[in-house]
Amino acid sequence: MFGIYLKRELGRRKKAALVIALGLALGIALVITVNSVSAGMTQAQDKVLQSLYGLGTDMTVTKARTAPTANSSGGPRFEFDAKGEDDDDSEQSSDRVSTQGGQVLKAALVTQVADQKGVAAAVGALTLNVTKVDGSFTQGKAQSSTSGSSGNSGQGGPGGGSGGGSTAAPQVQGGGASFDVNSYAVAGVDVANQDLGPLASSKISSGVTFTSAQANAKVAVVSKSYAKENSYKVGSTLTISSTKYKIIGIATPDSSDSTTDVYLPLKQAQTLGDAANQVTTIYVKATDSQQIDTVKATIQKNISGTTVTTSADLAETVSGSLSTASNLATSVGKWLSIAVLVAAFLVAALLTSSAVSRRVREFGTLKALGWPSRRVTRQVVGESMVNGLLGGALGIGLGLAAAYTVTAISPKLTAELGSTGGGGGMGGPGGGGPGQQSASNTMEIALSAPVSVTTIALAVGLAVAGGLIAGAMGGWRASRMRPADALRSVS
Repeated sequence: MFGIYLKRELGRRKKAALVIALGLALGIALVITVNSVSAGMTQAQDKVLQSLYGLGTDMTVTKARTAPTANSSGGPRFEFDAKGEDDDDSEQSSDRVSTQGGQVLKAALVTQVADQKGVAAAVGALTLNVTKVDGSFTQGKAQSSTSGSSGNSGQGGPGGGSGGGSTAAPQVQGGGASFDVNSYAVAGVDVANQDLGPLASSKISSGVTFTSAQANAKVAVVSKSYAKENSYKVGSTLTISSTKYKIIGIATPDSSDSTTDVYLPLKQAQTLGDAANQVTTIYVKATDSQQIDTVKATIQKNISGTTVTTSADLAETVSGSLSTASNLATSVGKWLSIAVLVAAFLVAALLTSSAVSRRVREFGTLKALGWPSRRVTRQVVGESMVNGLLGGALGIGLGLAAAYTVTAISPKLTAELGSTGGGGGMGGPGGGGPGQQSASNTMEIALSAPVSVTTIALAVGLAVAGGLIAGAMGGWRASRMRPADALRSVS
């Protein structure tokens, strides 16, 4: 009897049922969309942190930043060979290699960090910034002039004269120079522990990676983007400060562009940067991801002069459109979805109550025939539950369509990594510290909107809740009707 009556009444009131279901559907669809987009932004942020911070890395240890001294250099200096006055044109190249912000740690600290309570593994890496300057010089004709009491002007070459005369330095007329400056990041890798550190978030897409036997070999792995930009391939030769390295592999980041261009064995990087037995960053993996803050406090307490930065600290420095959109989704989007959902529930309840009010004769007659109030209430709640489930189904469909559209369009968001105040800034794979241009710390991420089973379950729960709320309102209204109300409505 319940099912037959339910089917008949829903068939008679298709328009009202559809309006209620659509109201619930819009609220549920918005909740699914906001949740899926928020999940996509969380994934995007994780990709940024993974690419910049290192796969499996829970924290990094760097040297605490020190105030610059009065004698500190204001910038890189380059030296070029002097050319003779007969050289009309010359092309020279010079590399300036520096450690990340000049902030280095003793390599022995890697073992000390690894011995701290709660640390599962620790690996040292050295980040170098290489600035390459190619200069093209065009020299004019050199002339010399002399002066003296004797009449022997013009006698003697530069640096000498006769008869008491002095010779001036050559004067270059019509000369000029042009410079091409390029910088790139080099990371020294512990070849025996590549699962943690700069190379951990990349895979070798061509060639091979380092072996433990290549701890001091003149070999290199370059990033895919750097190889493409400079037409490098496996087997090519890369020259840094007159040292030639054979490229054995091309590394492709797992998620986005890497901030490192060239990877070298750690010892080679230390030699290149004149930083023997030194590292710029210590990558740390904790034994328990839930105790990261405790491990951080332990390292800071036991190893002075260092800055410990966790992935949570790094996340706070991420800015750009990704951060802005994420904040909007988690704040404005959250409250907007709640407001729309509450409004949908309220409208469904009011419409159900209004529909019950128009069925006074029907429910009054049923009570006159012997239906108890609880049976009438159950009938109204049953109808509302069907409307709620129909709204849930429509809402899930609309939400999935919206999420699919976002994923298909894949809008691009940018993420910029700022300084954490550590020794030279956070060192992800490639460092991202001072000396690198800010552009190297900017990444572009394609946004997706994954819909999880939890989100679907939430939508079903909201549909049931909406049906119950509307049914409760309508059932309460129906339970207050009396047979006499039906008789009065006849007139």
